[in-house]
Amino acid sequence: MSATQVGSQLYSGQQHGREKNPGHPLGDEIYDALLADLISLRIPPGERLSVDALARHFTVSQTPIRAALIRLESEGLVIQKFNSGFSAAPLPEGRYFRDTYAFREMIEPELAMLAASRVTPEDIIALEELCTEMSCLAAESRPDNFGAFAERDNAFHTRITLIAGNQVAAEALSRLYIHSNLFRLRYHSTITTSAVSEHLEILDALRQKDAESARNLMRRHIGHSRERVEPFFTETENFPENQHYSGASNAQSGPEEHDDT
Repeated sequence: MSATQVGSQLYSGQQHGREKNPGHPLGDEIYDALLADLISLRIPPGERLSVDALARHFTVSQTPIRAALIRLESEGLVIQKFNSGFSAAPLPEGRYFRDTYAFREMIEPELAMLAASRVTPEDIIALEELCTEMSCLAAESRPDNFGAFAERDNAFHTRITLIAGNQVAAEALSRLYIHSNLFRLRYHSTITTSAVSEHLEILDALRQKDAESARNLMRRHIGHSRERVEPFFTETENFPENQHYSGASNAQSGPEEHDDT
């Protein structure tokens, strides 16, 4: 397990609109590392997460490990079953992703419109850098680039939400982006230049402070994104019941095993 690698800053609490806890920096690092491994599927869905083994791996006590796992459980990425410890959550089902895109199509266009009136030159530079990095990753056309591409994709959308000034929306959407990454890595890990072009159009509208165009372009972009992955939704709906969940942290439980964690 590669959890020794501290998670990318694109997946850090600050990037997702969450405040880091200055009193528990070690716990934050463990959370970031586990989050990065869950999102990248280096920790596969369903894999058991032994608190004792993780504590030895990180050479820390069990307390920060449990804190990180409970935090991940609250985000629907880890499940805890009575007398069997923690495990990585199964992949969400197709219905959950349809609901995710419906929610995004309602919320994100309005946030883009608000962001157009609040965006600063520094924000534009940050968004430009993300678009440039996505373009470079797309140009290389390597399958193993998708994780990095998805990170920047999520960071682009998160940045716009934060520019709009809605912390609650940023926190809600960040969770949806994480779950979307899990789906895309499993079923549709293809980098599309169309997504980059659509981001550049949104960026140009923000640069021009054209609120109406920003809203319309974001709505179109999310619609196109949904169309690109929708054919894969039915694959998850054909899973056995214990192989998927609805996105809630109290996911469906399978057969219990005893774990001395």
